[in-house]
Amino acid sequence: QVQLVESGGGLVQPGGTLRLSCTASGRIFSIYHMAWYRQVPGNERELVASINLSDQTNYADAVKGRFTISRGNTRNTVNLQMNSLEPEDTAVYFCQAVEYGATIYWGQGTQVTVSS
Repeated sequence: QVQLVESGGGLVQPGGTLRLSCTASGRIFSIYHMAWYRQVPGNERELVASINLSDQTNYADAVKGRFTISRGNTRNTVNLQMNSLEPEDTAVYFCQAVEYGATIYWGQGTQVTVSS
């Protein structure tokens, strides 16, 4: 089992920055892929950014050039640096971890609100 805890959400003005963190615990050495997703009520959850064990990253077109996914100081932490935030970035952000064998785990989500 893997447990994920997100932190760092909040309210920010347009053009501002936020940094989200996700810390995994439990069977962390079985994780080969981590990602951030976001969801707006009434819409499907969508991929924001992902990173694998080789530190290869992937971004949604809507956030390229503004968001950066990276590993923290420890293997089990992944951060999402969000710059130049726009009202359209308002959503609940979820951390995802994928184990070898394709079991998927989700965090509880953290709210990001971009508003003046």
